[in-house]
Amino acid sequence: MKIIYDNIIFSLQKAGGISIYWAEIIQRLVKNEKEVNFYEVENQNIFRKELNIQTQKESSMSVKLLRYLPFLKKLPAKSIFHSSYFRTTLQKDIVKIVTVYDFTYEYYRTGLARHIHSWQKNFAIKNADGVICISDSTKNDLFKFLPKIDKQKVKTIYISAGEEFYQIEDLRSKVEGSKFQDLMDKKIILYVGDRKSSYKNFSLAVDIVNSLEDYILVSVGSGQIIDDEKVFIDMNLQDRFHHFLGISSDELNILYNLSFCLLYPSSYEGFGIPILEAMRAGCPVISTNFSSIPEVAGDAALLVDEIKKERFVESVKLLEDTNLRIKLIDKGLLQASKFTWDKCFEETINFYNEVYKRKFEK
Repeated sequence: MKIIYDNIIFSLQKAGGISIYWAEIIQRLVKNEKEVNFYEVENQNIFRKELNIQTQKESSMSVKLLRYLPFLKKLPAKSIFHSSYFRTTLQKDIVKIVTVYDFTYEYYRTGLARHIHSWQKNFAIKNADGVICISDSTKNDLFKFLPKIDKQKVKTIYISAGEEFYQIEDLRSKVEGSKFQDLMDKKIILYVGDRKSSYKNFSLAVDIVNSLEDYILVSVGSGQIIDDEKVFIDMNLQDRFHHFLGISSDELNILYNLSFCLLYPSSYEGFGIPILEAMRAGCPVISTNFSSIPEVAGDAALLVDEIKKERFVESVKLLEDTNLRIKLIDKGLLQASKFTWDKCFEETINFYNEVYKRKFEK
C-alpha cells in the first residue's frame, strides 16, 4: 500500500500544533518502513528540520498559490493520499484522507479569508474517502457545519504531546547558566501560543496577572511582541513580563517545570496540545470549560465556566493550596498518559486500511 504525504503545512507554519502532529506521524512512518513518498516545497519549519526524509517537489509554483490548488501530480492507482492542510486530489482511483483540526475560521473569522478557507476545507472534506478529527469536539463541529456529511467516513483520532515533556528531577542545575536563570525563584504564570487571535484571550491573561502582584507572566511563541502589545503589557505588568521566541521543546519543558501553572484562557480549541505538554511536565493547568478543553483535560485541571478575570484569579489562588496542587499534578500525569503519539499513529494507519478496504475491497 503506497502512501503519499503532502507536507504543505511545513511551508505554512514555522511552528505550531499541526506541524507537531504531522512531524510525529512522519517519524513513525519512516521508522516503520512504510512505503511513503513526501512532497513539499522549501520551508523553515522547526519541526521539519528534525526529520530525515527524502522529498519530491510537486511544483515550482509559489506556495501562496499552491496551497489553494488540488494536488497536481499524477499518483499511482490505489495509493493513499493524505494532505497536511486541506488539499485534495481529483483522482478517483486513490484513497483520499483529510485531517480536520478545528473550525476557528468558521467561528471567528469574517470576510474573504473565512470564505476561501471554508470553501477549501469543505471541498477537501466532501471529496475525501476518510476524515480524521482530532477531538470529538471538532467532530461535532464538523457535523454542525456539514450536516449532510457521511458520518461513517469520519473518525476521531486524538493527537498528543511528546515524550520530551517530563518532570525534571534536578531543575535548579538544569536552569543555572541558561537563559531562564533569572526566572528560577519567581512565581511564573505561563502562557503558550498565539497572542493575536481574539479567542485565545491573551489580553485577559495580562489582566489576570496584573491582579496577582506576586506573579509574573511568561509568554512563549507567536512572533515578536509588536509596539501596541508592548505598550499594553508595560502599562499593566511593567517588569513582570518575559517573552521567549523560537525556543526548543527541551527549553519549553524547562519553562513548564519552572512555572506555577499554565494559564490557557482560550475560548475555543480543536485540541490544545499545551495542556498535555504541561501535564506531562507536572505543571498544573488553569483553562476553560469550553470546546475540546474538558475532553483533553478531564478532571486534571481547574476549568472555569465563565471567561472572566475573577474566575481565573480565584483558580490561581486555589492552586496555592499545596494539597490541591499535588493532587492536580498527579491527576495531570495520569490524564496525559492516556494520549500518545504511538497510539495516534497506530489508529491512523488502521484508519487508512479501513478506508482502503471500504473503497477497493467491497
